[in-house]
Amino acid sequence: MLNIAILSAAVLVGALLIWPRLSNAPVWRATITPLASIIGSGFLVLGPILDVSYGGYAPLVMLGLCAIAYSFGAAIRFNIGDIDARPAPSRLLLGLERASSVVLAFAFIVSVAYYLNLFGAFGVSLTTLDDAYHANLLTTAVFLLILFMGMTRGFSALERMEQVSVGLKLSIIAGLLLGLAVHFGQVTGQGALKFDPPQVTGWAGVTLMAGLIVTVQGFETSRYLRQAYDAPLRIKSMRLAQWISTAIYCLYIGLLTYAFDADPLSLDETAIIELMQVVAPILPLLLVVAALSAQFSAAIADTNGSGGLIAETTRGVVTEKSAYVLLVGIGILLTWMANIFEIISYASRAFALYYALQSGIAAIRASQRLHSWQTVGFAILALLGAAVAVFGTPVE
Repeated sequence: MLNIAILSAAVLVGALLIWPRLSNAPVWRATITPLASIIGSGFLVLGPILDVSYGGYAPLVMLGLCAIAYSFGAAIRFNIGDIDARPAPSRLLLGLERASSVVLAFAFIVSVAYYLNLFGAFGVSLTTLDDAYHANLLTTAVFLLILFMGMTRGFSALERMEQVSVGLKLSIIAGLLLGLAVHFGQVTGQGALKFDPPQVTGWAGVTLMAGLIVTVQGFETSRYLRQAYDAPLRIKSMRLAQWISTAIYCLYIGLLTYAFDADPLSLDETAIIELMQVVAPILPLLLVVAALSAQFSAAIADTNGSGGLIAETTRGVVTEKSAYVLLVGIGILLTWMANIFEIISYASRAFALYYALQSGIAAIRASQRLHSWQTVGFAILALLGAAVAVFGTPVE
């Protein structure tokens, strides 16, 4: 019965997402891009990491991550509005914008490695080849496929997958949350809820939290939808995407933390699969489908974005095709030399540096408009982003 209920919830949410009145609404169309980026595959990895590392305090850490992300989002939203009001920036701001574009291009490169390493791990998770070697082989093969498509201009056909994968992912997450809610209710009825002690505390806990920023990243995509949507709509849709993702993340972590034993020995990138087998037999398969779809479409999108940014910031010195070769080379190197948790940390630090630069830009723009409190707030955010970039650490 629970399997049927989970499937029904997924189908109902999927039907809602393709309902013309919703899918064609400009606000929702503008919201779906940042929302899809925020609730990526990190959603599946983050639950076990927080549960094992922070125990009963995991929901508070999740809330803290979302609050930090929302604050960085506020800086980017300020920049969107100010750019629209004053499109001619100073030379200093132009230089900082160019620097942030370079950092973002590098962050995309690392994030593609993160996406595809999760693709490899989930791709073999339900097979007899479920080990790091075969997961890395699958990841490498997909990297080479992406390189081939990029060199032969094959991306355009696959970009259509994004809308489908977003709907599929959100539908399966709805089924997952229903399954977790039922399981939470059963454990509560048995009087068996748990408050596990944290495994990581103090400064180590702070730096680990900093190394997880990438799992709530993605809202900045609204910054680059200028040709499709005006500034007020991009600001509104980014804020909406962050509120929706915060609600989903906090509900997910809250239901997961107290209804399962935190077992450090079982912590790996696909730990959620083993946990969900306890809830309902259908969930592991659904999660693998969601992960594979999300990873591949996200990797395509970020590969495209990185190639375009590198070509633009180097003014054509490095072509898009050359950028694809660079991306795939670094990605394969990371695949075989670093584990997924290290790659998550590298990606988090790269995005934190980008957020630091954007917050610095917001502080300068606010000071030019004599907004003293905003200037101070954005300057603090810039320092926070720089600190995350320096001190963020991976899961041990």
